[in-house]
Amino acid sequence: MADICCGFGGETESTAPVETKTLASKKHRRLELLPFKFVADVVVQPLENGRKKQKLDLYSPTSSMPRDCSNAVENSNRSKKIDGELKRKEVLSEPEKTVSLSGGSNAKDEVAQECPKFGMTSVCGRRRDMEDEVSIHPSFREGSFFGVFDGHGCSHVATKCRDRFHLIVKEELDGEPVGWKHTMERSFARMDDEVQQQYVNDPKKSNCRCELQTPHCDAVGSTAVVAVVTPDKIVVSNCGDSRAVLCRNGVAAPLSSDHKPDRPDELARIEAAGGRVIYWDGPRVLGMLAMSRAIGDNYLKPYVIPEPEVRVTERTAEDECLILASDGLWDVVSNETACGVARMCLGAQKPPSPPGSPGSDAAVGSGSDKACSDAAILLTKLALARHSTDNVSVVVIDLRKRDGPSA
Repeated sequence: MADICCGFGGETESTAPVETKTLASKKHRRLELLPFKFVADVVVQPLENGRKKQKLDLYSPTSSMPRDCSNAVENSNRSKKIDGELKRKEVLSEPEKTVSLSGGSNAKDEVAQECPKFGMTSVCGRRRDMEDEVSIHPSFREGSFFGVFDGHGCSHVATKCRDRFHLIVKEELDGEPVGWKHTMERSFARMDDEVQQQYVNDPKKSNCRCELQTPHCDAVGSTAVVAVVTPDKIVVSNCGDSRAVLCRNGVAAPLSSDHKPDRPDELARIEAAGGRVIYWDGPRVLGMLAMSRAIGDNYLKPYVIPEPEVRVTERTAEDECLILASDGLWDVVSNETACGVARMCLGAQKPPSPPGSPGSDAAVGSGSDKACSDAAILLTKLALARHSTDNVSVVVIDLRKRDGPSA
């Protein structure tokens, strides 16, 4: 598989014409090979319009793979701006690092030591519009926050989730302690309420092209898979068909279950609410939506609900990495293959150094790591090579324990 991915990456070189003048004032063109560079840690700015209601807006399957990679490179030209925004957010969130996890006076140092390394990619792929969003906040209140949001119908619900979800979770954690399950359930419910209040009750706040199709933007939604990684726990909350997979001692362990309309318990819930699952290009709620839970999608309530499934997993010394991704990856890559690719990339380097220690990579932002970025890039290339027809967003989180500064 690695040979296939490497071969795929090597086919992405392109040519560009360069004009030169001869002594006889004759013009000719020569071809100069330009090396292909895939940039990691990129969040592509969302475009517009929809997907997943009916897959009528795909690129032609005859498009070549280099064109797909070229699309990813064109989108990645915003990486410097995004990295700058991420760094500014980290500066603004600096006070969060002082929150005590154990009551000790060195809580800030403890959080910094336990902050896991990560890498991510997000590309449009064969879709006409980019509707995926990724949210990463390494200095979160209880550890580190990671989220992948896969929009459909338009991009603005996923964008809203990217900007607001971590803040809502933080507010819930600052309130009366009720446990992770209730905290995440209330956070998802609040996120869904905010989306409806902003884009349904006051559609003028939405500046999207979807207004031309549905004036009240009620046919727009987003999946959400969110992970909060603390020093001793992994809290995963999922609503939709994005997925979280833990690699533990070489074994792929899914921490979420896709909410598909034909899943037996989801089918029973939809029918009990008076809805139907119609098989049209796969199972769809009322023949429209290819998932049974999502944030938004007001026109399909109560059949499509924003209630997440929450799973709290104790961290162990055998944990290697956590992969969060939209279904653009999981539609064509199995859990086992994804974990194998990630382990290969992580195994190529020794465990990362703590921030600020010799050998740590501070140039790409707090927590960002080359091995994790390589894994995310390779998984994205693999999905494109296997002709994924969707946006592809991948986050790889290194869960290996760091004993101390590297020599």
